[in-house]
Amino acid sequence: MKIAVMANGEWDPDWGRSELAREKIDVLICADGGGDHAVSSGRIPDVIVGDLDSISEASLSRCQNYNTKIKKYPVEKDQTDLELAVEHAEEYLRAYGKSEDEITLYAAGGKRLDHFLGNIALMLNWAEKDRTIKMLDKNYQAWVMLPGTKTIKGTKGQELSLVPLSEKARVTSQGLYYELANLTLLQNSTRGISNVFKNNLAEVQVHEGKILVIIMKE
Repeated sequence: MKIAVMANGEWDPDWGRSELAREKIDVLICADGGGDHAVSSGRIPDVIVGDLDSISEASLSRCQNYNTKIKKYPVEKDQTDLELAVEHAEEYLRAYGKSEDEITLYAAGGKRLDHFLGNIALMLNWAEKDRTIKMLDKNYQAWVMLPGTKTIKGTKGQELSLVPLSEKARVTSQGLYYELANLTLLQNSTRGISNVFKNNLAEVQVHEGKILVIIMKE
C-alpha cells in the first residue's frame, strides 16, 4: 500500500504535481495546511487532519466538495497536526497495508526549524516502532536507520550523509568514497556528512546507535 502524509513545510507545486502523479499514492493524508500544498499540485487529499487553523477556506471547501474526510482536533492539544496525521496513516497501514510498508512524508522541511526538528523526532519514534517514514523533497530524501544493514541505491558521485541521532553511532560502509570501517560517529561532530557513492549501490551497517540517512538529489 502506498500511503503519504503531507506536512505544511516548504513545497514546490510544480515538482509536487509530477511527484504525486508519478508515485500513484493510494491514500494521501494532509496535516492541516498541507492540504493547500496538495490542492496546489492537483491532488485532492483523502484525509485532512488537524485543528484547521492553517488550511485556506478555499482549499478546505474544495476538499469537502470532493468528500475528503476531515478529522478536526482542538487547537490546544499535546501533539502537532503532523503527528496526528502520521498516527492516522499508521492506522490505515495496520488495517490495509503490510508490516514492511513505508510512510512517505512530504513538505516536512523548511519554514520553521522547531517543526523540522520535531518531524525528525517523529521519524525516529516510528523507526523504533518498526515503521519507516521516508521524508521526500525535491532536493533530498531522508530516513532513520537503526542497527542493521541496508543496501542503498544511488548514482556515482551522488552525495550521502550519515548523521547520528544518538550520542554516538558505530557504522561500517561499503561502496562510498570515504569508507567507514566500524567508525564511531558522534552527535556533536560533522563527521559523516557529504560522503559520495562510488557506484550505484552502497551498503551501510549500523552496529549501534541511530542514524539519519540523507541522500541529496542530483
